[in-house]
Amino acid sequence: MNKNGKIIASVAALLIAAGLGVTACVNSKRDKENPTPPVDMVQTTEAPTEPPTMPVYDSYVSSYDGKTEKTKLMLEKNKNYAGWIRIKNTPVDYPFLKDPGEIQEGQPYYNNEYHNPNSFYLHKNFERNYEFAGALFMDYRDDFGAFEETQSENIVIYGHNMLNLTMFGSLRNYYNDHSFWENAAFIELSSAYEDYDYVICGNAITSGYKESDFVYWDMEELDTEEDFNFYRDKLREKQVFDSGVDMEFGDKLVTLSTCYGASENNMRFILVARRLREGEVAGDMSTIQRTDEYIQIQKEKTTKEKS
Repeated sequence: MNKNGKIIASVAALLIAAGLGVTACVNSKRDKENPTPPVDMVQTTEAPTEPPTMPVYDSYVSSYDGKTEKTKLMLEKNKNYAGWIRIKNTPVDYPFLKDPGEIQEGQPYYNNEYHNPNSFYLHKNFERNYEFAGALFMDYRDDFGAFEETQSENIVIYGHNMLNLTMFGSLRNYYNDHSFWENAAFIELSSAYEDYDYVICGNAITSGYKESDFVYWDMEELDTEEDFNFYRDKLREKQVFDSGVDMEFGDKLVTLSTCYGASENNMRFILVARRLREGEVAGDMSTIQRTDEYIQIQKEKTTKEKS
């Protein structure tokens, strides 16, 4: 997001905070230290045979103050509620929380325990009780609030790679079977205020160490074309399969991060989706803009099939 726009919108947010409940995005010194992403998400993890059950609510319906009724119900259960993510034809259909950042001891809401940023929900569920599978959570520095102009260009959501396919366990289907993407290419992502549709456009297997050449978890603000193109090009360099979906500067992204391989390797699998553009329709790949390379490859395949 543009820094000036962020400041202006933050001022506006303060004026109506009582009505909208907007949380300003505050960067700390820790942001500049390339913090390593959650280290416990580094291996495929055993899980209870019974998947966690979540309350079922009706579809989002906006209320007078901007928050949806669904959001209000969820906020009563956890003030860190940030939104809901769903990927059709997968088990992913969960709320996600915003990590509260560094937590000092003596805060009853967080069990009076000290926690580093991006660690509280590693093994705590939506109700903040211990559960090894934890909860899906958004990076503490990301902004997914009411104002689109101040939303982070890249929202990063972390989740464990569970053997029973809960949390982000089903994401491994994308790299084990590349055709899986064809039936699960769209992501529904809802903030506390709005519903959005995304199409999966990138993926990568990459290191989770801060010395990596691709610290994707530290790239929530892709303000410049140079930064955006670096992010896109690194994805394509490390990609497991080519979706053929176009990515351009100005697209809003969501990055789903989970572990890949043995814990000592500290590798991650990430799945990146971009928000649909005008004219694109969720569930209809024929409406999705593709890269020139993909279009050319498809033309060549068609030519070969006819010959």
